[in-house]
Amino acid sequence: MSSATSLQLADELRSRLEAESQRIDSPVESLAAALLDEGLRMRRFSGIVFRDGPTGRRAGLVNGPDVWEIIRDLQSATGDHAARVSQVRDEAALAGSAISLAEQYYESYPAEIDDRIERHYEFVEQLLEANETERRAGADVESRAGDRGTSPRSGMSL
Repeated sequence: MSSATSLQLADELRSRLEAESQRIDSPVESLAAALLDEGLRMRRFSGIVFRDGPTGRRAGLVNGPDVWEIIRDLQSATGDHAARVSQVRDEAALAGSAISLAEQYYESYPAEIDDRIERHYEFVEQLLEANETERRAGADVESRAGDRGTSPRSGMSL
């Protein structure tokens, strides 16, 4: 649900907002709402920033990985909570406070982070399937070339 809100913006700020909305091909109102949301989140969770990427903007640590990556690693680690935090801290070379910040962000926005993790696993699955298809196609080519006594790469007789 949304409601209309009127804001007075300085001319220079409005110009920058319009230029950015054109650059990313997004309506000014949508961009303004997204920036306000991100700004409020960054204010609440000092040390969290938002980054652009191939799958859109996502929350990450200022000088570290994305929040979803930390949560994914915590979820896949073994042991009790302290053991999982220790494992991720050591493997990712993160401070305990950074992991705690990621966990706090996740507690407030679990659907956002869970969606990122799910998309990651879907992407990995697609890569594995494509790799397997490519491997099979390569094996078929080599098999057919072997039947003809030629090298599939050079076309030369073996």
